[in-house]
Amino acid sequence: MDWMLSSSADGRWAEWIAFIRGVRPEDVRFWMERYAALGPLPGMLLTFVEALLPFLPLVVFVVANASAYGLWPGFLYSWAGACLGALFVFLLARAFAGRFRDRIRSRFPKSERFLAWADRQGFTPIFLLTCFPFTPSALINVAAGLSGIPLRTFMSAIVLGKAVMIFTLAFLGQDVAALLREPWRLAAAAAALIVLWACGKKLEARYNR
Repeated sequence: MDWMLSSSADGRWAEWIAFIRGVRPEDVRFWMERYAALGPLPGMLLTFVEALLPFLPLVVFVVANASAYGLWPGFLYSWAGACLGALFVFLLARAFAGRFRDRIRSRFPKSERFLAWADRQGFTPIFLLTCFPFTPSALINVAAGLSGIPLRTFMSAIVLGKAVMIFTLAFLGQDVAALLREPWRLAAAAAALIVLWACGKKLEARYNR
């Protein structure tokens, strides 16, 4: 009986996740318009929660924010929510690092290699991983919290990396057809990635001094 209840619960959970992943930007924009009186809060809350539940469709949320609020406000709301969510997960992981780090090391031996790499490189791996929208952000935030990365280095990487990723999604997601007409958009996104990476390295060197 317990096994049947567990299987039923797992099935409902899988169906719910599949439903969430199937949400379209139009669906999100509809609900945001219904709660327009709350201002930017719904847009920020979407990306904040995604930092806690990485199976949520971040791309859909960012595109919906850009469509509902406009490019720049939508970008700022998405960016603020994502950065606050990353900070919350990081601090939570760091608060319980002593209790869970040894358990994670024993269960996932290869995680030690990543944690050591993150400790050595600091800014670079977090920044680069954060720039890509399909990287599991919750895993990055937890791993950084378990490592010895300073909070300032982590937040520098998150703020800049999320800026690249979210602005690129908002910028490109507003009009996908425009990519064929205006390929300079992709070149601009690549240039922004390089510039922000260089700025992040300078910040890291400054903090290390």
